[in-house]
Amino acid sequence: MKIIVLIKQVPDMEKVRFDREKGRIDRSSAGTEINPFDLNALEAALQIKEKLNASITALTMGPPQAEEALREAIARGADEGILLTDMKFGGSDVKATSCILSSAIKKMEYDLIIAGIQTVDGDTGQVGPEIAGYLGIPHISNVEVIEKYNEDSIEAVSAVWESRYLKRGNYPVLITVTKDVNSPRLPSFKNKMKARKAEIVKWSYEDISEFIEKEKIGAKGSPTKVKKIEMPPESTREGRLYSQCDEKAVMDILSVLKERKILKEA
Repeated sequence: MKIIVLIKQVPDMEKVRFDREKGRIDRSSAGTEINPFDLNALEAALQIKEKLNASITALTMGPPQAEEALREAIARGADEGILLTDMKFGGSDVKATSCILSSAIKKMEYDLIIAGIQTVDGDTGQVGPEIAGYLGIPHISNVEVIEKYNEDSIEAVSAVWESRYLKRGNYPVLITVTKDVNSPRLPSFKNKMKARKAEIVKWSYEDISEFIEKEKIGAKGSPTKVKKIEMPPESTREGRLYSQCDEKAVMDILSVLKERKILKEA
């Protein structure tokens, strides 16, 4: 059984700055890490690997430094890593990204693809399902529990709005997982040493060009355009403190409620 885990190297969102003129995140302004939801995806793959004879390939798209994320994935238990890196991929939105990743997957053998439900730098939740669409395979989104699996299929609980659905998919199938599906393990010292020596496979546009047209990648192949970024002002709560409930306190409260049209005057 062959499992592909999609991961992404994302900036530290608590420290990153935004380039308002270009309408993009300034990724050089903060440190990087593996997208937290993708760690849940990797852990799900590792748990399946422990019970079935499975191999795990971590796949990512990004600049050359994204190799660090793949090495961490190997340190956590993945068998190998593939990095899609090319200047031509720069500026890709979710559609172009999905197209690039799915084109790479077409070169690979796989039964199951696992991805995080979303990335913390985009929060669209679209890449996983779009990849399934490009590949022409079924997908199960918002998975919070993996009930059971075997060599032929997987069953999972999908949480949508306030409802939960038990779904089964025959391979090949793609699932996206939430943070509730598991608790990711930490890398072992042995695997850290293995990851340092691991050879990371790098594919450029030329390596996947038989599956994708140049017009469908990068900024040119991205229909999403950011026109403007605005940072909302930080909101603060206002309050008043009364030491005792007297007539003045009651009248002040009534006045505020009427002013904000929560109460109507009789």
